[in-house]
Amino acid sequence: MVVVVASAGNPLGSERVGPPGISELRRVPTIMRAIRIDRFGGHDVLEVTDTPEPGHGAGDVLIRTIATSLNPVDDKTRAGAINPDGLRLPLTLGWDLAGIVLDGGSSDFRPGDRVIAMSHQLGTGTGTWADVVALPAGAVAPAPRAVSLVEAATLPLPGLTALQTLDWLTLSAGERLLVTGAAGAVGGLALQIAHARGVHVDALVSRDAHLDFARARGAELATTDREALTSGGYDAVFDTFGAFVTEAVKDGGRYASIATQAGPVPDLSARGVRTTVNQVHEDGAGLAGLTELVERGALRLRVDSVFGLHEIRAAHARFAEGGLAGKVVVTF
Repeated sequence: MVVVVASAGNPLGSERVGPPGISELRRVPTIMRAIRIDRFGGHDVLEVTDTPEPGHGAGDVLIRTIATSLNPVDDKTRAGAINPDGLRLPLTLGWDLAGIVLDGGSSDFRPGDRVIAMSHQLGTGTGTWADVVALPAGAVAPAPRAVSLVEAATLPLPGLTALQTLDWLTLSAGERLLVTGAAGAVGGLALQIAHARGVHVDALVSRDAHLDFARARGAELATTDREALTSGGYDAVFDTFGAFVTEAVKDGGRYASIATQAGPVPDLSARGVRTTVNQVHEDGAGLAGLTELVERGALRLRVDSVFGLHEIRAAHARFAEGGLAGKVVVTF
């Protein structure tokens, strides 16, 4: 179910009937709006401010943002729970982006193209919560035409996290995979991608309400009980929240976690099990592959709620409530 929170600045309706015309795209002002923080703290530190448009080189794609979405990393960065060396305030937050190309530079993208992208905001300092964003062409991909840009904005960060972790796990069709947190943003996409590759997938979820979701997206077994998992029954485990169900992976298997806050995976080398805590990276080619899965209907996207730019504090409050039925989207 999509809950729309209306605002004067919310372009949701116009986006669903078609992107802005090229003439409109060319009227972007030199001063733009961005969601920024000048200190760490609660939702009150989020401000919509005027800031100069970004400069861009020939290798960059200049994109007018239509929608973005919230991820745990955004919430933690705002709160100061993540503060890597080199992070300087004030800064613009945001990793996900769905929008319209203003200037494709030397790339194959042309003005008016619908695109998606992920910016590694913590590494590059380039946040996507702004009217206009400049990103390397290699981080950008065509947006799926089967869905709106509001829906497409939910895909980049969780989709690439799922895809890149599955690629590390090197699963072949017919192998068995366990996904923990399989109803979450990353886990739900990982479940669908693996199923589309012919992998036999089981799902560990946190609540009974998630069981039908997991089964409907390809899980052969969906359970809330880790004791129901077959010991040594899986070629690989994709752990999205630090469950550390290490007994489930077979000797010689693979175990990947994305729960950086939970610390490293226990050492399983005595059993010949390779382990990693996987970190996402920008990848336009990977996004293009995800777009193809969406176009084929093999990957279904979920929107929990939609907020306008000036409801950014309310959007974070909704995110903090938990129990989300998809991602929280912000429109520009």
